[in-house]
Amino acid sequence: MLTGCQSTSLDQSNAMTAKQTPVAAKTALATALQKQRRQSFSYHSNLEISNEQQFSDTNIEIDAKAPVASGYIDEYCEDTHDQAYAALITQEEAQNKDILAADYDAQRTVLKDRYLECTDAYEAWVESKYDSEITVPALYQQLFDNYDDRATAQDIKKAKLLDAYVLKPLSINAQGVYQPMAGKATMLASVQYQTRNHQSSMNQPIYLDLKNGNIYLWADNFAMFNSELLDDKLGTKWRNKWLKLAIDDGSLPKGFGSELIKSHFAALDATFDAAPISQFDYVAPNTLASLSPKLPAHQLPAMLASNQVIRRVQSAESYEQFYQDYMRIIYERLSQRYPELVKESEPYEASDTNAKKFTSKALAQQMLAMIKNDIDSGSETIAETTAEKTQSAMLANAETQELYGFDKGGQLKWQHLRSELPSETTSNNMVIDVLQQYSAVSAKNMAFPNLPSDVQVPNASNSIDVREYGSELMQYYRDGNGTAMGKMMFSVMPMAKEKFGAIE
Repeated sequence: MLTGCQSTSLDQSNAMTAKQTPVAAKTALATALQKQRRQSFSYHSNLEISNEQQFSDTNIEIDAKAPVASGYIDEYCEDTHDQAYAALITQEEAQNKDILAADYDAQRTVLKDRYLECTDAYEAWVESKYDSEITVPALYQQLFDNYDDRATAQDIKKAKLLDAYVLKPLSINAQGVYQPMAGKATMLASVQYQTRNHQSSMNQPIYLDLKNGNIYLWADNFAMFNSELLDDKLGTKWRNKWLKLAIDDGSLPKGFGSELIKSHFAALDATFDAAPISQFDYVAPNTLASLSPKLPAHQLPAMLASNQVIRRVQSAESYEQFYQDYMRIIYERLSQRYPELVKESEPYEASDTNAKKFTSKALAQQMLAMIKNDIDSGSETIAETTAEKTQSAMLANAETQELYGFDKGGQLKWQHLRSELPSETTSNNMVIDVLQQYSAVSAKNMAFPNLPSDVQVPNASNSIDVREYGSELMQYYRDGNGTAMGKMMFSVMPMAKEKFGAIE
């Protein structure tokens, strides 16, 4: 919520009169994002994942990032020749002609010459590893040097199947309100999967009590799983109830939650100020449709309706540096303010658990330890050798693009994030598009329209405290009750043994 939900009004006079330069874009965006923190708004987010660019715009040219015939480099020439010859046979069969007909002499000769050229180039490439004086044609040099980064025809087929049967039918959305002065935020997260013969949907209401440090999750989604695997006495006790997760059990230093939020915003401001001006610019709204890869069709209309758009583009290397600086600032602020939370130890392993490690204070100590470990390891990553950078070139080509759309009044109406996930099988990356639209909070609209009116706001009577419930459940097992699965799980948990003794 803190990093994603950003909406506010730009100073209208400045927005209308400022020159559309990178400096103006960065300044205007910084002002907008800072003012947003004190404003309430409703939001709707839509997330789309696409891997279409992994199999679109393919090219048979040697120097193009097209799929290769074989996954083995030493079989490339032969497999490429066989596939081309098979395609020629298919062509002649469609024309009711013989492959040996004179009509195909020229094409057969081309295939033969390309095969001989390819094998000669491959042999030269292998020998050039041991003899620097041997040269290889540039196109083949590029092909063989980068062979492992190229996809096979089988990889492309798998990418198409993933796109058709998983990604296109899948839709992920979230909506809610953000009210910082009231100390609350809501989210109704939903996942839909829709095809011709199958439709399914799952919703998860989430309520954040920012003042008291509590998170509430709707219990219905967990009740069946819990009843089947752990709590055979649960029945319908969780029906129309919230699950309360208390972030602070009283062991944290006073004001820690507030300081954590302040540190978050301070880190955002510092890293934003340090960002190069070249990352920012104004974009004509009518050019959004020409971006490549194309923006999702159902996201584009809201974006095209904007009066003004500001763009920020970060390379993967730049984004990694931003992340490291952001985490470093948070760590320095929290460790200086609360030295008792700084723990000179490695983050705990899953097998190294006991009751004391699950207090809020202990978890905060572990969080700081993990941040410190991440900062240290990140510094090593940034300072990697040239050879290592070459191996991660595919990641370096990935970009993160943020677009911000404003209306005529200077109000930020939407924010779009485009990021790339490096593919392990192709030179192209999967694309993630997240569009978040903003509007005024309406008292008429329920935060959770799928829930009864009396449970819109969690309270003591309509919620289950997870900490209290957990203690009761383990005592239930200590008395010899519970499911077979639960007995097996609790019997190996050091925390359960420490608190209640061995569970028979």
